[in-house]
Amino acid sequence: MPKNLLITGADGQLGNEMRNILAGDKTFNSFFTDKETLDITDAKAVYKFIEDNHIDIIVNCAAYTAVDKAEEDIIDCAKINVDAVGNIAGAARNFGAKVLHISTDYVFDGYNYQPYEENDETNPKTNYGTTKRDGERMLLKFAPDSIIIRTAWLYSPYGKNFVKTMINLAKQNKTINVISDQIGTPTYAADLANVILKIITAPEWMPGTYHFTNEGICSWYDFAKAIIRIYGINTCNILPIKSKDYPAKASRPFYSVLDKTKIKRTYGVSIPYWEDSLHKCIEILKQNS
Repeated sequence: MPKNLLITGADGQLGNEMRNILAGDKTFNSFFTDKETLDITDAKAVYKFIEDNHIDIIVNCAAYTAVDKAEEDIIDCAKINVDAVGNIAGAARNFGAKVLHISTDYVFDGYNYQPYEENDETNPKTNYGTTKRDGERMLLKFAPDSIIIRTAWLYSPYGKNFVKTMINLAKQNKTINVISDQIGTPTYAADLANVILKIITAPEWMPGTYHFTNEGICSWYDFAKAIIRIYGINTCNILPIKSKDYPAKASRPFYSVLDKTKIKRTYGVSIPYWEDSLHKCIEILKQNS
């Protein structure tokens, strides 16, 4: 008998990729919700939905991710990234459901010189990062058998993201300045969705915090150069600049590479190289345009 699966934040990048991967899937009876169909900041609504639909597993893709806006929109950011996670955790504990929650590299300060491991001390430097860390803590307080996946630099054919922004800017400009002193790893949302499916269909539920991005390391500058090269735009020149030359309300981590040893060892996943996945995404974007 299929298990009942709830995907929150289903209209976001990862949520849409989960829709794709679960289309026609017989393992789950899937419920896809956005803020219009289920307000996860409303505890009563969350409890009622999970009880009425006999939810077995919750994959929480919902988040407040506007990093700069979060520096001022403190209350709403906390409602979604902390309070709503508590609502989900409380309902899951009450009705015996499992939770897989998506978190971020922003829980770290970005001052490392080697990839962050799951047990490294968190030290967020932004309101967004602080609320995501507090959301992790809230989840583990009420539903300690949950799974947390931290990811970074997410992109897809859906919504707003760096890949689509760079393509649009490169089509309209002869030069673009892109930050070259922030290092991380791009993550194709479809690859993350595949790993989530592998985890929730695994024979054993293995609670804990895991890291997932694509393989490899690059700067935003390197990423931008690859995007326009793969897309085939040769009328725009990408220029490297320092973070200090591009001021933002929220500071960005200078180094946010995540160590993926644990998720590879635990679930036997093979993770694609970031540029190979970028090719796949851009091919879809070209088809869609």
